[in-house]
This record gives sequence, structure tokens and C-alpha cells, in this order.
Amino acid sequence: MTFDLDHHGDAEVGAGLIDLAVNVRHQAMPGWLAQPIAASLDRLSAYPENSAATAAVAARHHREPGEVLLTAGAAQAFVLLAQALRGARRPVVVHPQFTEPEAALINAGHRVERVLLRAEDGFRLDPGLVPADADLVFVGNPTNPTSVLHPAADVAKLARPGRVLVVDEAFADTTWRPGVAGEPESLAGRRDLPGLVVLRSLTKTWGLAGLRIGYLLAPADLVPRFAAVQPLWAVSTPALAAAIACASPVAVAAERRIAAEMAAERDHLVERLRHVPSVTIAGEPASAFVTIQLPEADVVRRELRERGYAVRRGDTFPGLGPQWLRIAVRDTATTDGFVHTLTAVLEERS
Repeated sequence: MTFDLDHHGDAEVGAGLIDLAVNVRHQAMPGWLAQPIAASLDRLSAYPENSAATAAVAARHHREPGEVLLTAGAAQAFVLLAQALRGARRPVVVHPQFTEPEAALINAGHRVERVLLRAEDGFRLDPGLVPADADLVFVGNPTNPTSVLHPAADVAKLARPGRVLVVDEAFADTTWRPGVAGEPESLAGRRDLPGLVVLRSLTKTWGLAGLRIGYLLAPADLVPRFAAVQPLWAVSTPALAAAIACASPVAVAAERRIAAEMAAERDHLVERLRHVPSVTIAGEPASAFVTIQLPEADVVRRELRERGYAVRRGDTFPGLGPQWLRIAVRDTATTDGFVHTLTAVLEERS
């Protein structure tokens, strides 16, 4: 089966539609973030200088600056990895997950193998499914599009000498668990696992998709390999200002509050969806979106669009198919309106 790996949620959005297709938080930017970005515009005549932002991100994750590479969004990191690791003999992508890692690998000439997690297992990671001789492995945690958060211990089992293990944690800051002070199941602070590369994004929680800022965390001997294939001055001055602001204690505390609020909104969405006939929820959602299975999902998606709602189609994700849709977590009022409309569409088709 062929999948459109270059399709993304923004293609679903149109004028007048309520956006449930893109997993970016829709809230006003806080002053502590907006102000340094605005102030950075006075420095645009100079080339970007990233040492302060690199140090800030390193400190946020209790790592050394040499273990950090700032990127123009996490998507750029996938390209850098694919180019820098062209010598990989057996690259494997664990699906379903974000399609950019596989697309970047293919574009760099890799022959990619897929490991498919199963719906009947809740899309949970089974480390034993990954071939022992795979020397480059990509896995998402929490996984886009299923919203499943894998135990850190299971992901860590994939690390071994001679292998680069890439964990896409673009949505790690959206996760929350009672009694856990930080991000549950994140490996961002782990320096003891061989070949571990963790990718992060500042896009989702802070609504910075248009600014393009992310970073990777990796052993100091790997970072120069990735930096060597990165264009000069790849991260803009405003994006560097955002990276510094978002690594601050104020930002981290705000992120945890937002994640807790989002967890309540996600639980509300899940509870409402459980009462919709013919709808099955993928796994145990833990992030900023929920994926559902339902009959004639593509027809339903078009019907929802006609009634004002944009949702993400699931047939472009390996391991899913045309019976799946992804829905972004929004406020409870938006959720209630959406679920009411979805129920009406399904009742009319029954």
C-alpha cells in the first residue's frame, strides 16, 4: 500500500473551518515569550548567534551544550539525521508515527523497513519487534498520530551500541501525569543510553509553527556529524530568542500547567467519543490529539468539513488506513460541538 508521506494536517484546514486537524495550541502568546521575539527584530542585520540559546536548552535538560543542536523545527532534524547517517545498513521506522522521518530517509537514499504496531495491542511499543541488527531506529513518544505514550523503559530497551536510536518527543511537553513533576516517560535527560538522539519541538504548546524552532539532544560525539550537514545560520534570530524564553523556569512551569489543563480537555474528548456509536479510540491517548476508527471515515471527514470542522485523515499514516481520523484536543465547548456534529453525521448515515 502506498502512503502520501508528505501530507500534513495543515492541508485539511480552510477558511471558516474549526481546526481540529493541526496539533498546535491556539492561544495568545504570553508576554515573556512575545517580548523577546519582538525585541530580536532589532538585531536582524547581524547573523544569528546561537550559543546563548544552545546553553539555555542544555540547562533546561541538564545536559552539556555540546549535546544540543538547534534546528529550524524538528522537521529539519529528520533531514539532518537522514543525510548524516547515509551509511546506515538497516534503518527501521516504527509506525504508525509522524511520516517525516521516513520521507527524509527515502529522500536521502535509504531503504526503509517498517515495524507496524497493532491496533489490537493498543499501538503499544513492543521492543522485540525491532530487528536486532537495525542500526538506525525511529520511534515517536508520545506517538503522532495515535497519541500513545510508551513507557520510557520500553523505549530505552531499543538503545544499544552500534545503533542510533531516534526518539521523536515533539509532543512530550503536552503529556502530564498526576504526581509526576516533569514530562512522564521522556528520555531527554538520559545521557547513559548509547546512540540516543531525542528530538524536540517548541511548535505545539507555544504556537510557533511559523517560526520554525526545535532541537535535538544527542551524545557529544554525534552532534558534530549532524551539524556538518546543516546549512549555516539555519535557525533565525527570532527563533533563537524563542528557544531561550521557552527553556526558562517560567516557561517550564507554564508548560506543566498547560499540559495538566490539556489532559482534562483530552479526557473530556475521550469520554464524549466513547459514547458515539461505531467509534473506536486508538490506544490510551496521552497527548494533544486523539485518533479514532470508524466506518467510512473519509466520507465522514468530508461531511464534517461541509459542517465546519477540519479533521486529519488517517490514510496517509503507515499502520493506519482509510478508516482512521485524528482529532486535535481543544476546549470543552469546541469538543462538545464537534462530537454533536459527528454523532449527527453518523446517525444520518446509519
